[in-house]
Amino acid sequence: MPDFIDSASDNEAKQTEVALANQLAASALQKSQHPHGETHCVECGEEIPAARRKHLPHCCTCVACQQLIELKVKR
Repeated sequence: MPDFIDSASDNEAKQTEVALANQLAASALQKSQHPHGETHCVECGEEIPAARRKHLPHCCTCVACQQLIELKVKR
């Protein structure tokens, strides 16, 4: 019989995988629907600074919008 903690850990890992897959799918959908591609924020439409795009090549939000998203997630 598997240990309770092992079972809980497996469940958490599966949930994390599903959440990540959902986030990647949502991000891909946003990018495909945004007319400016990866150069402009999908939330506000402002240009994403070149330095941010260089260090985070797959980012789709500006710093301000990303901070707001992360604050919402914490709540």
